[in-house]
Amino acid sequence: MSLRIYLTGRLCVEAGSTIVDEPRLPARQGRRAFVFLACYHSRAVSRDELAGAIWGDELPRAWDSALSALLSKLRAVLKPAGRDEIDISTGSGSHQLELGHDAWIDIEAARSAIDEAEGLLRHGQHHAAWGPANVAVAIARRSFLATEEGAWIETQRSNLQEVLMRGIDCLAEMSIVRGEATLAVQLASEAVSLEPYREAGYRWLMRAHGAAGNRSEALRVFDRCRRFLADELGVDPSEQTQAVYLELLGSG
Repeated sequence: MSLRIYLTGRLCVEAGSTIVDEPRLPARQGRRAFVFLACYHSRAVSRDELAGAIWGDELPRAWDSALSALLSKLRAVLKPAGRDEIDISTGSGSHQLELGHDAWIDIEAARSAIDEAEGLLRHGQHHAAWGPANVAVAIARRSFLATEEGAWIETQRSNLQEVLMRGIDCLAEMSIVRGEATLAVQLASEAVSLEPYREAGYRWLMRAHGAAGNRSEALRVFDRCRRFLADELGVDPSEQTQAVYLELLGSG
């Protein structure tokens, strides 16, 4: 039985034909506890750390008892998935989500997929990189505990955003190589919209317009980047961005 855990979008645990869906997790605190334990399953977390992840600065007066009760409920909910597949261990004032050796977690799969895609691109294997890049982007586009806040939640969201941007870069590059310049323009435009301070998006947008035969628009993208960085940060575009601009100028 292969365990699959979805932490983005709608929370879900799948083990064979057994599905533990988000509504079955014990309320808001139960969802936060499960997601935190899943994100950091490679190590044991102290009870204090886990309580902080669940309640933040608003710890209940009897939080230690409340945490024990919450974990008992979580274990009961996860039990149908099988103790060999998933369990919450306790020891020395700490807890850890124990998973089977072949467990799959979506956020880990996204990070692995983007690393694979970038590695393939470095070796010129553009066709092979298409699949893993799309996997990374599909997962990273989904929300992460959309209605919740907390430092550890923001960290995970930031990690997913990084995966998304790297994935979009990969797809834009592959689209240009595959002769799909219009798609590359759409992807790079999204990258600029999501993170306007990130120059890589402008560079891919310039290259995409150039590949589409629209050199004048590519040059306008550079001017847009230059003005934005000057107005917002008081800096010039990087040497990498200027190199793409000069390459486009020379192609005229």
